[in-house]
Amino acid sequence: MDVILSLVLVNSSDWREATSGLKMLKTIGQALFSTGLQYPKHSNLESKGEDYEVRTYEVTNWVSTTLTGMELDPAMNAGFRRLFKYIQGENERKEKVEMTAPVTCRVEPGAGPACETTFTVSFFIPEQNQADPPKPTNPEVFIENRPEFTAFVRTYGGFSREQTVREEHLKLAESLRRDGVPFREEPYYRAGYDSPFKLTNRRNEVWLLQ
Repeated sequence: MDVILSLVLVNSSDWREATSGLKMLKTIGQALFSTGLQYPKHSNLESKGEDYEVRTYEVTNWVSTTLTGMELDPAMNAGFRRLFKYIQGENERKEKVEMTAPVTCRVEPGAGPACETTFTVSFFIPEQNQADPPKPTNPEVFIENRPEFTAFVRTYGGFSREQTVREEHLKLAESLRRDGVPFREEPYYRAGYDSPFKLTNRRNEVWLLQ
């Protein structure tokens, strides 16, 4: 979730926007430092040394938004803003929804090097809202029902920038090929778990699907 650091003052043209960004950062910090942050449930099928895990995730609802562009980081920033507004009450019930982890981004590369990539940024819907999540009022935000799926997961630390995500994605794919494990080349996922204020022992992941 280190993308949040770049959300606050980017493109702020006046004091009102800057103040709004600072307020949002404070609220995010409070949410992410609270105890009991919910994660989607999964089972660990097996581990392959230190390279990757194999997890099966249950059927779950997520709130999502889709963007297109050439770069991951700006898409994450814009997507996070939309979804944060949703959990702060930009929904039909004007209901605040608890922050959860991870924030995921599904990356679907375009057909060629100059083609735009499709990015879908998502927040997990907490358990108390799973059965009946508030309907978004922003037409660019939607509730996504994810069926059960199995993911190959590589975990890494530090602040996860776009180049790092690409490198870790390639390392995961290489590990799976090394072990002769079939997997889907596309899409892949980036997952982040931490507040931007956490400087050490950060947890980031890349996922490839079975």
